[in-house]
Amino acid sequence: MIIFPAIDIKDGQCVRLYQGDFSQVTTYDADPVMVAQRWQAAGASWLHVVDLDGAVRGQPVNIELIRGIRETTSLQMEVGGGMRSLAHIEQVIGLGIERVILGTVALTDRGLLEEALRRWGERIAVGLDARNGWVATSGWHVTSRTRATVLATELCTIGLRRFIYTDIARDGALSGPNLGAVKEMQRTISQDRGIDQKNQLPTGGSPPCSLIASGGVSSLADLRSLAELGLEGAIVGKAIYTGNVDLAAAIQELER
Repeated sequence: MIIFPAIDIKDGQCVRLYQGDFSQVTTYDADPVMVAQRWQAAGASWLHVVDLDGAVRGQPVNIELIRGIRETTSLQMEVGGGMRSLAHIEQVIGLGIERVILGTVALTDRGLLEEALRRWGERIAVGLDARNGWVATSGWHVTSRTRATVLATELCTIGLRRFIYTDIARDGALSGPNLGAVKEMQRTISQDRGIDQKNQLPTGGSPPCSLIASGGVSSLADLRSLAELGLEGAIVGKAIYTGNVDLAAAIQELER
């Protein structure tokens, strides 16, 4: 399982929110670029970056900091936050970013998502941010009436291959991941969609999707529990800033 250290950027600084609440912000470092270099030195191969300002404004905001991380590390990067047009996606991919995470548009603009998948394929992932199982959008400020599992099922059928699932109530809370919800999502996106329901014959349908879990990781034991579910990866944020998780030790044990 891949361990993704997280860098959330707000006002140019490396921060963590509590349960997605922008009024409950803890700043951990004034220089996200230096933090990225620190996580690379600990052995990270991937980095999860969220432009929080971009998520609120609906367009990338901290693009120069993302560029700085790209140019000063050899980390593979996935970046999300505010990318709600093809031009936004192209701007970030143009920096050499390996993966772009779409959120709001997966619910509000299916045509844009389908075109993004056509152009960039597996470089596109969707972040399913859920509040009590319902998809949240617009920087987590709006809770929809769409279940995360229902949306995931729909998106697998149009060719999406990777999801980042976040339980908002656990995010930044160091309360442990919502293993039940993660298991449910893993089952949902792993179902075989290659069966003709009328004749019960294989159709050569799409392969199962991959899942990266986020929210609540507070210890190495939490990461072990997620690894046992067969996930592609887990994102660790607050716990590596507080020292609850030793990133180097987690990577050495679980990335194999």
